[in-house]
Amino acid sequence: MDGTKTLSDRRQTWLWLTAVGALSLATLLLLFLRLPPQEPLHAGHHEHEHMSMPMAELTPAMQAKLLADKSESEFNHHLAGFFLVLAGAFILLQSLWMERWPQLKYVWPLCFLLSGIFVLVWSDTELWPFGHREWLEALRHNQEVLQHKAFAVLLLVLGVTEYQRAQGVLRAAWSGSVFPALAIGGSLLLLFHRHEGGMQGPNHVELMARIQSEHLSYTVTGIGLGLAKGLAEVKSRFQGGFGKMWPLLMIVLGVLLMFYRE
Repeated sequence: MDGTKTLSDRRQTWLWLTAVGALSLATLLLLFLRLPPQEPLHAGHHEHEHMSMPMAELTPAMQAKLLADKSESEFNHHLAGFFLVLAGAFILLQSLWMERWPQLKYVWPLCFLLSGIFVLVWSDTELWPFGHREWLEALRHNQEVLQHKAFAVLLLVLGVTEYQRAQGVLRAAWSGSVFPALAIGGSLLLLFHRHEGGMQGPNHVELMARIQSEHLSYTVTGIGLGLAKGLAEVKSRFQGGFGKMWPLLMIVLGVLLMFYRE
């Protein structure tokens, strides 16, 4: 009876992963078909006119603000990438140290928790308590801020879930699907991420094209990471290989983020 149940659960997991993979590929294909060449994905007519303003016409204060936003955005990506590299490295190496330091199994979930807290609090410094804008007002009227906080929530949910699984508190079968589902969902969300800061100056079209290309690389790597993590939860002869693949892909994603530039 248990063997039949295990086989049924395994088939359901494979079907779920196949469906998610097909949906991910379909989304990528749709994006490629609909994305106009050399045009910003989210720039409307008025945005385009505003972003086309030459740097020479910007006031020194505006130029300083753009440079500060650029530095802040790059630092946020680089720090998030560092946490991913650290988490992936600990996952790969924890088996070597587990007998001596069993507490190391909590390190990589804590990396996600710290990253989520950082993105939640520091990703938009124009918000209180660092800036003058109120959270509710910004969340209602600024899609980029809303998406940043959504990514923070995803990271926090991942960190809490995996920390509880490492503790042995959360043992439900569905808990193994949380990481793959959120990793793939968050990766797909990147395809529609608005990036409004710094989109001014004569080279704004090339800048947005490069940022979109970087986001696409994060999406593809993130989807592969989510699928590999899901397959690592399924008992099969390939489980060990997928168990090594998903932390390696996490490190790759982290390295890509650490090389992010605007």
